[in-house]
Amino acid sequence: MTRISMKQLFYFEALARLLHFGHAAEVCNISQPALSIQIKELEAQLGVSLVERSSKNIRLTPFGEDIAARARAILQEVEALEASARTARRPFHGRIRIGVIPTVAPYYLPRFIAHLTRRFPDLEPQLREAMTGSLIDDLNQGRLDVAIVALPISEPTLHERALFEEEFVLVRPANEEGSPVPDVSQLREMRLLLLEEGHCFRDQALSFCGLAPTKARDIMEGSSLSTLVQMVGAGIGVTLIPEMAVSIDGAASPVSISRLASPAPKRTIGMVWRHTNPLAPQLETIATTIEQEME
Repeated sequence: MTRISMKQLFYFEALARLLHFGHAAEVCNISQPALSIQIKELEAQLGVSLVERSSKNIRLTPFGEDIAARARAILQEVEALEASARTARRPFHGRIRIGVIPTVAPYYLPRFIAHLTRRFPDLEPQLREAMTGSLIDDLNQGRLDVAIVALPISEPTLHERALFEEEFVLVRPANEEGSPVPDVSQLREMRLLLLEEGHCFRDQALSFCGLAPTKARDIMEGSSLSTLVQMVGAGIGVTLIPEMAVSIDGAASPVSISRLASPAPKRTIGMVWRHTNPLAPQLETIATTIEQEME
């Protein structure tokens, strides 16, 4: 039997992950017909079908599911081997794939990257913004080296490194400037604007207010913190935002910003990476350096 190539495994893993020939071809930077040919050749070499094709969609065969998992593991090992060799040759050099959650990216990431590139000029950051669940999946699948998220994550495969803590603040319409700050029980009775489901910041805000996700009533949702603040400025309700968002979003709309009574809600922002990542020592050094420089 002809040997299976790494290129074929790479193409098939992309197809298995995206379940779309066009999208997989785009990710692999080849044409769709070329990808299809490679998949068919892989099936011919293995002597089994990996993909069930129809006019509307595709799905993996049972054997295809097994091969996809094995291909993913092989590609991760190859990636780890390359990273280990790169680190041995030249530490803090080359690509570093960084994920970041949306409630951190616009506010903290520019400063983080500025410090990173100044301190480690030979690193080449590649950035991805996504919600926590997607970033954790990408870390575990080897598609990211590190992610900046709200801690704790409590994934046994991942190492967590705290960077800093920040409080949440209350955003109200501008005409409420100077009025008494509501307590938690009062917040429960107000029209509370929150991020849509999937954002960890939504869950943290609900937890602070003592509202169960399935029973949160009279809650309106937005896709970003900026949207929530603009809705508050329009007089629709109130919201909570992290302190880092105040200077950007809070200044862009007619709203008032108030600190909540102690103990105010807060979150811990940190870096997470796989325990098995060959870049782990470098990531720990990066975390320490960034923490010190941004104090």
